[in-house]
Amino acid sequence: MHATNPSTPDALIGWRLLALFYDFWPAAALWMAMAALFLLANHDQPLTAFSLGQIALWCGCWLVTGGYAIVSWHRGGKTLGMRPWRLQLVGVDGTHPSLTALTRRYIVGTLSLLLGGMGFWWAWWDRDRLTWHDRMSGTRLIRDRATRL
Repeated sequence: MHATNPSTPDALIGWRLLALFYDFWPAAALWMAMAALFLLANHDQPLTAFSLGQIALWCGCWLVTGGYAIVSWHRGGKTLGMRPWRLQLVGVDGTHPSLTALTRRYIVGTLSLLLGGMGFWWAWWDRDRLTWHDRMSGTRLIRDRATRL
C-alpha cells in the first residue's frame, strides 16, 4: 500500500473524473456554439461527414475547449468542474503554472483521454500519484481540505 505523503497529492482519480463530468457541460455548450457558427457559415446546411468543414469544426471544438480550460486554470487554478470538488491546479513546486505548462497539460490530457484515460489511471501506479499530464506539464492537482465549523 502506498504511504500517503503530505507533499504529494492523492491519486484523486474519482475527483478528477467527477470534475471532468462537470466540465463536460460547459464544453458541450461551447461545442454547440461552434456548431451553430459553422452551420450559419454553411448556409444552414449540415456539414458532410469527413469533409474539410467537419474536420475544421472538430478542431475548433478542441481549441475552444482548450481555451476554456487554459484560461480557467490560468485565472484561478480551477475550471467550473473543479470548484465543487475543491480541486486546485498548481505547479509541482506550489507556484502558479505558466501558460506553456497549461497548454502542454491540455494537449497531453487530450492524448490521455484518447487512449482510454491511460494517463489518468497511471496515477494509481505513479510513485507521486501524478497523471501523465501532471508529469509532462510540471503541474499537480491538489484538493483543498474541507473547513470545519
